[in-house]
Amino acid sequence: MENRAKIALEDGTIIEGKSFGYETTATGEIVFSTGMTGYVESLTDPSFNGQILMSTYPLVGNYGVSDEWYQSEKIQVEGYIVREICNSSSKFGADRTLDEFLKEFKVPGISGIDTRDLTLKIREKGTMKCGISTEEIENEELIALVKNQLNIVDMELVPQVSTSKIKIFSEENSKKVGIIDCGVKKNIINSFLNRDIGVVLFPYNTSYNVILDHDLDGLMISCGPGNPSKLGDTIDNIRKLTNHIPVFGICMGQQLIAKAFGTKIYKMKFGHRGVNQPVKDLSSNRVFITSQNHGFSVDAQSLDETPLKLTQINLNDNSPEGLAHEELSLKTVQYHPEAGPGPNDTNNIFIEFEEMMDSY
Repeated sequence: MENRAKIALEDGTIIEGKSFGYETTATGEIVFSTGMTGYVESLTDPSFNGQILMSTYPLVGNYGVSDEWYQSEKIQVEGYIVREICNSSSKFGADRTLDEFLKEFKVPGISGIDTRDLTLKIREKGTMKCGISTEEIENEELIALVKNQLNIVDMELVPQVSTSKIKIFSEENSKKVGIIDCGVKKNIINSFLNRDIGVVLFPYNTSYNVILDHDLDGLMISCGPGNPSKLGDTIDNIRKLTNHIPVFGICMGQQLIAKAFGTKIYKMKFGHRGVNQPVKDLSSNRVFITSQNHGFSVDAQSLDETPLKLTQINLNDNSPEGLAHEELSLKTVQYHPEAGPGPNDTNNIFIEFEEMMDSY
């Protein structure tokens, strides 16, 4: 007999399905991602911390799981929702199934869900508080757990995913970049190491003086989960660092840099998550297909009173996808040029950043 599971939403909706993964009850903000592949990378992406992820592609798990695809040391999502799970791995190199993967990190999963209908509900009403249970629990109890959880706007998520100490990668390289770790993905670090650039990884709240003491050639502000407005100390440090070193921001990094110069940030209705987001560069008019994972955005109108200018936009909703400073050596992008998962259309961003460091 198949084990039953269910989802509860804050509006009182209950949806029943089949359980997989770990037997437990978990809560988080429900979000959807549109990638056809890349479920291992998404599940281990620190930017999904505090969220229950739903894949819109109807079949998940058919190529199994491998450690090589991890973007952090563990699964970061609170729960996983799919239409259909496949437990027969068909890819060479995979060493376990998706079900075993979730069990290993004690994360619940639910399948047999009409993810198409649930995605339409989220697009209409926006992201919501959610609960997922693979245990015996009354509907009313699960709904109460969902309603009583903190809104993601109020959560302190970055401290849960940031490194707790300074880490150095490839110290012997002649050129090195610092990364303020708000939830960095492994592909970002590897994108520098593969170009023979050393990396110094800093906790999100590291003092600007400590960062400058490492004699860096450049500084990147990483992606991460939750509300950037909760990181006041990080924003203050960024403001002090921009006059001393070339700076680049990715995803939450764009939002934090923008906040450092006085812009406003808002929570999006359902965010951008997937590997097919079209971005237009305003100077070249080129369009790139990008990988994205964010639920907050820079308010484009608030840029008018700052030295930041808009360089790229999302063609689906015109939200800011790239910024540059009028005078300083500073650029940002809202998407993920390192991919993992996703297309490699924009991996030249790392070349641009290296050129910024060389010319500084």
